[in-house]
Amino acid sequence: MRIIVAGHTAISPDEFVELALGTPPELWLGVEGESETERAARMDAARDILAEEPGLTDRVSRVAAQAIEAAPELFNVVPLARPAVRRRVSRKGAAA
Repeated sequence: MRIIVAGHTAISPDEFVELALGTPPELWLGVEGESETERAARMDAARDILAEEPGLTDRVSRVAAQAIEAAPELFNVVPLARPAVRRRVSRKGAAA
């Protein structure tokens, strides 16, 4: 199955996320073994991107929801049962 985002074909899940968000996931998640200086620089870059593109958080949420919906087995997500609708008995009217 081919996944095309914004006219580009995503070859891997990481590439799909990067194309969908417009930024690499490592910018937001970090990388293993990064120093405090590297983390601070990454966080500064992330803040700058969010300041320039305020709609990014909505786009990230939408991509995450679509990913969970497309492959819930990867996230161990199970649908919740809907609670039964309770009908209230009307107490209006004449008392016997």
